Formats: sequence, C-alpha cells, structure tokens
Amino acid sequence: MSAPEAPTPGERPVIAFFDVDNTLMRGTSIFHVGREAWARGIIGWRDIALFAWHQRRFIKVGENHEHMGSARERALGLIAGHTEEQIRELAESIWDHRIKPRLWPETVALTREHLEKGHQVWIVSATPVEVGELIARRLGLTGALGTRVETVDGVYTGRLVGSVLHAERKAVAARALAERVGADVEASWAYSDSRNDIPLLELVGNRVAVNPDTGLVRYATEK
Repeated sequence: MSAPEAPTPGERPVIAFFDVDNTLMRGTSIFHVGREAWARGIIGWRDIALFAWHQRRFIKVGENHEHMGSARERALGLIAGHTEEQIRELAESIWDHRIKPRLWPETVALTREHLEKGHQVWIVSATPVEVGELIARRLGLTGALGTRVETVDGVYTGRLVGSVLHAERKAVAARALAERVGADVEASWAYSDSRNDIPLLELVGNRVAVNPDTGLVRYATEK
C-alpha cells in the first residue's frame, strides 16, 4: 500500500489507528505487565503460568476472541486493591526491558511516517489504557484508547468500566473518537494483525494487515 499523504490546510483530521499486540509489538503486552506484577509479588505462580500459556498460544496461532478476552479480564481483575499510582509506576518500569525491545521497528516507522504527514496516531487496544498511554507517550503518539478498570478514591476495584476494548468495541471507540475530532474516516488508516479487528479495519478507508493471523490473511486476500 502506498504511503499516507499529508492533509492540506483546512482538511478534516486524518487518524491512523494502531493495534498493539502483535502489531506494534511482538506478543501480548498484558503478559509483560503480569510478569512484572509477579516479580513484585502482586500476583502468584498460577496467574503468571496462565499468562505464559496465553502468550505462547498467541504468538503461535494468533488471537482467539474467547481466550484472550478471559485472560485480559482476569489480568485486569488482579489489580483490585492497588492504587493508580502503583499500576502506572509498574507500567513505566516495564518499558525499557519488556516493551521497548519487543516493538516492531517497521510498525514504529509507520507511526512516525503518519505523524510526519500531520496525521493523528492513536493506539486502540484491549490492553489496559495505562499501558496504551505509556506506549503512546514514549513513542510521541497522539493518544491511546484501551480497557479501563474502575477506581474509587484512586484505588482499583477490579471491575471494568464498560467492557474489554476488543473486536467490535474497538471499532465503536474508534468511531466515537473520529466523530469527536471531526476526522475523515475514509482518509484514515487502521493497522492490525487480528481477524477480530476486522470491524476496526472496515471503519476506515485504508486498511493494513500487519503480521496477520490466518483469518485476517483470508479477509485481506478477499478484499
């Protein structure tokens, strides 16, 4: 696919939406949060073993809607009782040794290209929004949409705010953002590895498969 073109003055904003897991980075970001949480004694061996199983399966066969959804909900529930400051500090601590080394240089280069063209670049991921915002901030992106966990007086309850930002819900969140900023969705872009993100890909005029699973390969070939 050809490189994105820069918008001319007065045009509606163009957004490039990027998935995280296996699109912007290799493997699942929530696994690395889990590893750090285990290292700090926040979760136990049984929990990190479950995360490891999901990580291996995800790298080998791609994302499964039911399994990945349950893993993320379990992971998000584990932060109950911890403060927002603790979790943000934990996310910051994994950047250098767990997330940054696993970023795909080619995909990061695409984010830079979009920014240079004057496009907004947003992460749209089922990963906790704190992790998405960390990646967006470190890479100089516009922002991040992610799964949110309820807090009361700065402490996580373990209950989700809405649902895991996955599959169709990604498209709903992306459309709401596009409407909020007045973006031109036909001129906008979306990047993903997963067949579960087809609703997000179909939202925009420019769809790009990155490290696609078999379902997305089939969809991309048909389109």
